[in-house]
Amino acid sequence: MNNPQLNKNGKLQHLLTTEGLPASILLKILDTAESFVGVTQRDIKKVPLLRGKAIFNLFFEPSTRTRTTFEIAAKRLSADIVNLNIAASSQSKGETMLDTVNNLSAMNADMFIVRHSQSGAAHLIARHVRPEIHVINAGDGRHAHPTQALLDMFTIRRYKRDFHNLRVAIVGDILHSRVARSQIHALTTLGVPEVRVISPKTLLPTKVERLGVHVYHDMEQGLKDVDVVLMLRLQNERMLGARLPSAEEYFKHYGLTQEKLALAKHDAIVMHPGPMNRGIEIDSAVADGKQSVILPQVTFGIAVRMAVMAILAGN
Repeated sequence: MNNPQLNKNGKLQHLLTTEGLPASILLKILDTAESFVGVTQRDIKKVPLLRGKAIFNLFFEPSTRTRTTFEIAAKRLSADIVNLNIAASSQSKGETMLDTVNNLSAMNADMFIVRHSQSGAAHLIARHVRPEIHVINAGDGRHAHPTQALLDMFTIRRYKRDFHNLRVAIVGDILHSRVARSQIHALTTLGVPEVRVISPKTLLPTKVERLGVHVYHDMEQGLKDVDVVLMLRLQNERMLGARLPSAEEYFKHYGLTQEKLALAKHDAIVMHPGPMNRGIEIDSAVADGKQSVILPQVTFGIAVRMAVMAILAGN
C-alpha cells in the first residue's frame, strides 16, 4: 500500500503521522534539525532556504506553543507565514474546510500547517491539494502529532545519544493523547527496545499492547530503571464522562514526584509536551528540577519544525 506521505520517488511529500515512516526519514529530519540548532543561537537567526515561500498556519483548534514555534520556524527560514484567524474566517460563515484550503491554494500557497479537533483532517487536505503543495499535521483529534514526537525524539537523542539501549516510559492519559501515539510509533521505529505505558485502565486504549508496548498500571513498577520519562497532559477536553475519581487521586497514583522519579535510573530525563498541569501530572520540584528537559524540548522544537519544512520544500 502506498504511503500518502511519500511522493513517487519515496521522498517526504507531507508529514501527517510518524506511523509507517521509515527510520531513514525520521533520522534525516533529526539530522537536519541538528544543523538548525546553531541557527537559533545566532544573533541573526535567519537562513534564506524558504525565501518567497507562502506558508499558512491553519489552526482550527486552540494552540499557543505549537503555533508559535511553527511561526518562528517559518520566519527563521525566511518564509512568508500567514496565521489564519479561523474564528473570523469564512469557516464561521459556513464555508467548508476544503473550500477554505482551495481558496488559499489559489493564492499560491506552498505549505499548510494544519491543526484540527477531528482525526484525519490533515490527511483529507493532503489528498486534495495540488502536488506542489505540502501539508504538515500539527495535531488532529486523538490521532497524531508528528512534529511533537519528532522534537521529543530529537531531545532524547541529544541527551541519551542512542536509541538502541533505552527503556522509555510514557505516563498518563494514553487514551486521548495524539502525542503518545506518535511517540510510540517513532520510538519503536527508531529501535528503542522497551517502550512502557503507565496509566490507569480507564485512560488506556483497548489492545494497546498491539503497538509493541509494555503496559503498567503501577508507577513504582513502571518507572523502575527507565532512562526517559515522558509525561502526558490529562486531556480533559477530550474526555467523555468521568474517567477519574479526582485530580488529587490521579496525582497520588500517577503524578510524577521526586520520590517516584527516584525509581528510574539516576540519570533519567523527564519530558512533557506541555502545557503542564502542575500538581496533577507533575510536581513542580520535578518539572523545574535538574532531570527535567522540558524547556529544551521547546527550544529544539523550533529546529525540528525548521527541518521538516526545509525537507518538504526541497522534495
